[in-house]
Amino acid sequence: MSAWIVDGVRTPRGRGREGGELSSIPPVKLLSDLLSTLRARTGHGSVDDVVIGCAMPTAEQGTCVARMAALLAEIESGGTTVSRFCASGLDAIATAAARVEGRMESQIVAGGVESLSRVPMFSDRGPWSFDPEVAEATGFIHMAVAADLLASRASIPREALDAYAVESHRRAARARDDGAFDRSLTPTAGLAADALIRDGLTMDDLSARPGAFGELLDDDARRRIARRYPDVTVEARHHARSAPGLADGAAALLLADDAALEALGHAPRGRVIAWAHAAVEPTLMLHGNVAATELALARAGLAVSDIDLFEVNESFAAVPLHFAAELGVPLERLNVHGGAIAMGHPLGATGGVLTLTALDALERWGERRAVVSICGGAGVATALILER
Repeated sequence: MSAWIVDGVRTPRGRGREGGELSSIPPVKLLSDLLSTLRARTGHGSVDDVVIGCAMPTAEQGTCVARMAALLAEIESGGTTVSRFCASGLDAIATAAARVEGRMESQIVAGGVESLSRVPMFSDRGPWSFDPEVAEATGFIHMAVAADLLASRASIPREALDAYAVESHRRAARARDDGAFDRSLTPTAGLAADALIRDGLTMDDLSARPGAFGELLDDDARRRIARRYPDVTVEARHHARSAPGLADGAAALLLADDAALEALGHAPRGRVIAWAHAAVEPTLMLHGNVAATELALARAGLAVSDIDLFEVNESFAAVPLHFAAELGVPLERLNVHGGAIAMGHPLGATGGVLTLTALDALERWGERRAVVSICGGAGVATALILER
């Protein structure tokens, strides 16, 4: 039994701050409108569930935002919110695929939503970052400090981080101009393209910027790092342009089994052939995408050389560079249409966004298989293997 991706849609990514392009739209409305668009595009009737990732399921994203959005979109069945930090949306798709492959259900809508302009990071005031006892026991440090720790430990120089950031913007601008995202994008609130791309960004623009996150390397962070990595001296190598922009956005995909696909009469965009979760050391945290990808490849009986394209969330420039070095992935096959450094990271929605970006790229490049991999807070990560 296959878990087919019938089709999917996403919003453009708006700047995740007050006055951002999508900031006037409550997240439940952002998602419900997208669910209606997906239904109009696919013609699906009833579905077994709506599984939605959200990294901060509180305030306007609380009370099971998946269920509320489904009801607003006149989808009576289902509604499940999944939270696994930044991997939430990809986890939602993997969960839906497993249920379809396991013959438990035949049609599921999966994706994610996040409005950082309305529900900022750490709005949930969770114990990982706000309970001193939990933070100490789990080795909590800010993600930006973890990125500098990863870069320092892996000997990734500042120049390489800046060069990667410039290339992300260049690839994203080219893909936007070439219409590479058009099949999956649906204009929202007058926004027709991802809003954060900086055209013409150069190394000169970045070289004068100091490392921006040194103030987050406080005494608590230094102590927790020293306990786990006593031989590493952390240098402030990242800054705002080599970090992912905070963004608002949503994505939704329809997954179906063989019978439901035939009944819909659609040619599918692809299928999920394997997925995996991993959990690694929570202080360094941003390297879990390597372990999750290795496990997914093993489950599929595939090697890195069998994968044509890789979509790895750009949660700081060190993350994809470390991933590529560890797995031997050529940079020309990695994030071929740019990534979150250029286009933004809407946390729980990013998994759905990257899955659609991978499908867009497979179709445009005429390739067969892609890996989508996202690391998350406290060392969690999810990877998904797609086949066109």
